[in-house]
Amino acid sequence: MVMAALLELNREGTMAEITVEVAGMSCGHCVAAVTEELKKISGVTDVAVELGDDRASKVSIQSDAALAQQDIAQAIDEAGYQMAT
Repeated sequence: MVMAALLELNREGTMAEITVEVAGMSCGHCVAAVTEELKKISGVTDVAVELGDDRASKVSIQSDAALAQQDIAQAIDEAGYQMAT
């Protein structure tokens, strides 16, 4: 699976933010489902969703350490959605 993601660390290197695109999200229920599953990942401190067009929405995940992309993909899948490719 190809995934477009952006990972940033703050100056101290203690916080990470990754942004992924998720297909099929269109409402508040979608946002809540994805947010809930992502927050179950150890280290996740915040999740922000920007609903997009019919193709994909941007999901930004903040954590106190780097996250495995496989864990992110699995959480999104658990919510019933898939990362856009």
